[in-house]
Amino acid sequence: MGGKQYLLTPGPTPVPPQVLAALAEPIVHHRSPDFRPVYESCLTRLRDVCRTSQEVLMFASSGTGAFESAVQNLVTRGERHLVVSAGNFGERWASLTKAYGAEVDHLQYAWGETPDADDVRARLRERDAKAVWIVHSETSTGVVSDIQSLAAAAKEQGALVVVDAVSSLGAVPCETDAWGLDVVVSGSQKALMTPPGLGICAVSESAYAATGDTPRFYFDWERTRKAQQKFDAAFTPPVSLVAALDVALGLLLDEGLDTVFERHVRLGRAARAGAKAMGLELFSPDEDRSAVVTAVHAPDGVNADDIVKILRDKHGITIASGQGDWKGKIFRLGHIGFFDVFDITTALAAVELTLAELGADIERGVAVTAALEAYEHTQVA
Repeated sequence: MGGKQYLLTPGPTPVPPQVLAALAEPIVHHRSPDFRPVYESCLTRLRDVCRTSQEVLMFASSGTGAFESAVQNLVTRGERHLVVSAGNFGERWASLTKAYGAEVDHLQYAWGETPDADDVRARLRERDAKAVWIVHSETSTGVVSDIQSLAAAAKEQGALVVVDAVSSLGAVPCETDAWGLDVVVSGSQKALMTPPGLGICAVSESAYAATGDTPRFYFDWERTRKAQQKFDAAFTPPVSLVAALDVALGLLLDEGLDTVFERHVRLGRAARAGAKAMGLELFSPDEDRSAVVTAVHAPDGVNADDIVKILRDKHGITIASGQGDWKGKIFRLGHIGFFDVFDITTALAAVELTLAELGADIERGVAVTAALEAYEHTQVA
């Protein structure tokens, strides 16, 4: 029998048994009376999780497909758009908008920095933009931005706000309507606890009104919205994934989103406390908002890729190395979605063993205790 496997990457994430069971149900026809109630329930629950009264569009795609839907529908060649980036996925916004002919004004931070609302406000005063494209949770660094203040700065200057919430939606607060977010893009495979394959996009009336003239078909927002309003998908949906997502969303809503957010804060605290107890330096900010991914510097003389390899091959634990210029220098521990504190302590214990094997000078036997203390004995405001 193979050893037990633990998935603690920034995505995909573990899938609850109830969700896996939904995937094993017999296939139904996507235009039959058997599927329509499931589709309606899933779309309704998506609005609840996005905290919006607007239609949440669903596509058979990765999160990047939902990204591209936003670009195709909002960008007209030659228009100026402001992209705010501080990591890999912010740079993806820049690449996509540029690929569709936008005049991209790139407000670029170093990886690991946190974007600042005053910088956005100042840039828009210098040069206006149709939309501001922002990453909420940058999984390449572990930074979770203050989307509420960034959105307010953009709105002051009359710009639309487009948010990459692929890893944040369902893990940390993302108030689509209350914060004035015009487009919120996400995917099924992270905090929504479902396998990859569904991209979602919450769209405001202001964003619909501002659609551009870029050619589009499959990712056309209006085509998809009209079909969904009749609970009849514009194109063949992956029916099993929709059924699974409906179950996963139900689990989140039954737990209560505020309770889910608190759990993620406490898991982040546990991961950071365990890493610090070993004497490791955090790369992601040491703050409660960083409740999605914990990024940690590898000790001097240790390649983070070796840590990832030994954890996977010897201990059955899959985490992620750094990306871009940080590959081999940091490792990233995801705690998005279907996790409890014992998943975190298991990973931390294995990191201790692995670092010792690699000859790192670390404090032994302290990470698990520190993580449990941080999780159990601190209150979330």
